[in-house]
Amino acid sequence: MTENKITEKELRSMFFRSLNFDGSFNYERQMSMGLCHSLAPVIKKLYPAKEDRAEALKRHGEFFNVTPAMAPLVLGITAAMEERNANEDGFDTNSINAVKASLMGPLSGIGDSLFWGTIRPLAGGIAASLALAGNIFAPLVFLLAFNIPNYLVRWFGIHWGYKMGTDFLAKAEKSGIMQKVFQGAAMIGLIVIGGMVASMVTVKLGWTIGSGDGAIDLNSVLDGIMPKMLPLAVTFALSKALGKGAKVNTLLLVIVVLSIAAAWCGLLTA
Repeated sequence: MTENKITEKELRSMFFRSLNFDGSFNYERQMSMGLCHSLAPVIKKLYPAKEDRAEALKRHGEFFNVTPAMAPLVLGITAAMEERNANEDGFDTNSINAVKASLMGPLSGIGDSLFWGTIRPLAGGIAASLALAGNIFAPLVFLLAFNIPNYLVRWFGIHWGYKMGTDFLAKAEKSGIMQKVFQGAAMIGLIVIGGMVASMVTVKLGWTIGSGDGAIDLNSVLDGIMPKMLPLAVTFALSKALGKGAKVNTLLLVIVVLSIAAAWCGLLTA
């Protein structure tokens, strides 16, 4: 039987901390520090031992990125899974990051469309119309129109996420599909990361085969063999370097220097 150690106090603390979720954004792991900061009250409550707290924070220091307004939903589910881990011996902690990774893509798609693609332009349009008419409350209207749904989604998301996470895990365990669910979540997470490599990493050669109107772009030839072959190769190379202990800042400097040199020599193009 799972003992509920997390109370409204911890959920409320996570909610307020989630308002700073994007405050320490970085290009290596993006929102991972905001995630750790938001989960800190739960981790402190669940793990009395310093070593267990350090292990939990290290676990959540992995890459994480989601629309900020949707982050509390993930926090609630993650808190429920951490509570399960604290109560049960042999709980697979890898499943926690697997579930988080699987939620990043779908929730970001919903959050970006809802908040950045719909609510913000709508609120901005209304506020701009009022401002053109000389209404001094136009900025306030914009802030209210955007932040009321933003805060409501955050508040209810963290509570729904915690409740859903607890119920989901209990039912999944009873039905015997827990392992399959976690495997599926891990697969989705890998698909999301793979999609990010294809869309965010760009490597284009500056070479062509032949000249004039009959020249063949070498990038097209490589993409015909396997789309995004070069970005994938670069990603694998960087991943291997990181696995051997290379520093992130060193790799960034190497990428910048090599990119400038290759572009100057005509090996790479924008």
